[in-house]
Amino acid sequence: MDSSKLSRREFGKQTALAAAAAALAPTVLVASDNKPAILGGTPMAKTAWPGWPVVNEAEQSAVRDVVGSGRWYRYAGGASSVDSFESEWAKALGVAHCQATSSGTTSLITAFGALDIGPGDEVLVPPYTFIATVNSVMLHHALPVFVDTDPTTAQIDPSKIAERVNGDTRCVVPVHLGGASCDMDAVIQIARDKKLAVVEDSCQTHTGEWKGKRLGGLGDAGCYSFQNSKNITSGEGGAMVTPREEIYLRAAAFQNQGSGKQPSDGQFTANGGNFRLTNFQGAILREQLKRLDEQSRIREANADYLSKLLLEVGGVSAKKKLAGTTRHGYHLYVWEYDPAQFAGMDKSTFLKALMAEGIPASGGYGPLNKQPWVEKMLSSRGFKRIYGDARLKRWKDENELPGNDKMIETCVWLTQNVLLAERREMDRIADSIRRIKSHASAIAKA
Repeated sequence: MDSSKLSRREFGKQTALAAAAAALAPTVLVASDNKPAILGGTPMAKTAWPGWPVVNEAEQSAVRDVVGSGRWYRYAGGASSVDSFESEWAKALGVAHCQATSSGTTSLITAFGALDIGPGDEVLVPPYTFIATVNSVMLHHALPVFVDTDPTTAQIDPSKIAERVNGDTRCVVPVHLGGASCDMDAVIQIARDKKLAVVEDSCQTHTGEWKGKRLGGLGDAGCYSFQNSKNITSGEGGAMVTPREEIYLRAAAFQNQGSGKQPSDGQFTANGGNFRLTNFQGAILREQLKRLDEQSRIREANADYLSKLLLEVGGVSAKKKLAGTTRHGYHLYVWEYDPAQFAGMDKSTFLKALMAEGIPASGGYGPLNKQPWVEKMLSSRGFKRIYGDARLKRWKDENELPGNDKMIETCVWLTQNVLLAERREMDRIADSIRRIKSHASAIAKA
């Protein structure tokens, strides 16, 4: 499969398998020649990239305690590790309320449910995101309307939001891609002017900050994922946070079949589903949280160092961090290359050359707005009945996003576990790119 078309989760699986295989290699091998591996040279580095997730006795002990307690279900009575994690996560983020959910996807579904998003409503989303962002909108039978990407940041372009707003627009979803921040000042101001709710998709950022405030806590609701690839993980899991009590109470009911804060209330106050987190997951997350900041600081330091190295190489650079970004979450290191400085090399060839050197790079997401299943869903009987042929035709006519199309051609990722490696591995990444660049003409013709 072309790595430029891998989904986030597919790439994570492949990275994990590669890391496991590499762990069996005897030692680090550093090339003594300057010939790129893709042309037959020795790979710049064959090393075991840090595995993920990181697990120690603390997680194992915490899970044993839950097993022994017999209180596996969070509402079984007595002490709940999920309750404790919710309090600790809200405190870490500096928000008033946290509702744990079964996944990042269900945290988004819960947020939209708490905001009463439904048929006939339109929700503004970026095209450069994981499929869950759009699936969560469509599961409420709302219409996802794509807003173009700023190619310099890989984030939603605030200057393109207002033109997508109409009388049916209810919500805007800034996705903090890779752990970097959108321009939240601009997004929130537009939302206020247009009377829109703001749901931050913070599934990829757990320590990112905008002007000293943690991402996810700036809008009406913020949604997190604790899926296996995430910087804090319980295999699956998620959380929705909010500063507003009324949203929290509706979310608490929505994730629990609409039955309110506790099943013992005996009243079903709204619709909902079973999106509950288990005490096993809560126990793991509490231990993972203890290491999150330390691990994040390592990622940040390595990312800053690598960014400086890439500038020295030339023709490659990290995506721009906006001035209001006081901390980057670094679930992904998102960068780009300039084909003109690599003899016109296409992205697929560039990625193959990197992988040959032992650098586990990915091409990232494809254009979500152009996926056949999106148009198929919007052409379905249900969506036609809700929105009508005229609105759906206009949706198709407006679904041209040149900024996103341009960015995808040259955008490259490194995953968060790569940034946990020793500093010397950042040098090897840069040296590999430098070597590819110096032989770009031969590689492009190969």
